[in-house]
Amino acid sequence: MSSPDGPGAVASPEPGGPIRILVADDHRLVRTGFRVILETEDDLVVVGEAADGEQAVALAAQTAPDVVLMDVEMPGVDGLEATRRITASGAGPAVLILTTFDRDDYLFAALQAGASGFLLKNGTPEALIEAVRVLARGDALLAPEITGRVIAKFARPAATPPVPAGELKELTPREYEVLVLLAGGATNAEIAARLFLGEATVKTHVSRVLTKLRLRDRTQAVVYAYEHGVVTPGG
Repeated sequence: MSSPDGPGAVASPEPGGPIRILVADDHRLVRTGFRVILETEDDLVVVGEAADGEQAVALAAQTAPDVVLMDVEMPGVDGLEATRRITASGAGPAVLILTTFDRDDYLFAALQAGASGFLLKNGTPEALIEAVRVLARGDALLAPEITGRVIAKFARPAATPPVPAGELKELTPREYEVLVLLAGGATNAEIAARLFLGEATVKTHVSRVLTKLRLRDRTQAVVYAYEHGVVTPGG
């Protein structure tokens, strides 16, 4: 484990071991508090602590955590930029944004940056522990008190257009929704955030859409969607 005197890291993950967590926060007491809470559980271990976004990015590469607890406001590189860098490859750890600020701009920026979860720091220790486990399983999570705002921001109109005739009839309602978002240029991570799904589930839906519509790749899916009126320019 890292020294209590400052940020540090533990490398060399063990296959089948506990969930590995990196804590990034510019307040030492906050980092220590998170460590104490998390390490009361046998299946959780804190493998590193970072005092700013730059350290978080470096330690994420060094320690290969499963989940990163990321503060938003930190000196130098902030938590949102650090999240973008950590999730850029699509193969990195899940990032759980933790902040004292109940602000929509942080929420939506965090989701756009690739975060898999968002919690306020005034939550309970039990909620934090459960959130880490949820993200480690590959799922997404949002604090209950802000889920309604996300739905209001991203939800489609209540009157969903009917599925056109032809091959599109083979799609399930969820697959049709994935096609709409895909046609709008959304990545798997963005689709997952909007539909509250894990990325693995989104990949499965995308694969089924391509198979059912007899398409080679995502580019063909975009062209198909426009040609068949699933989406319209500027719509």
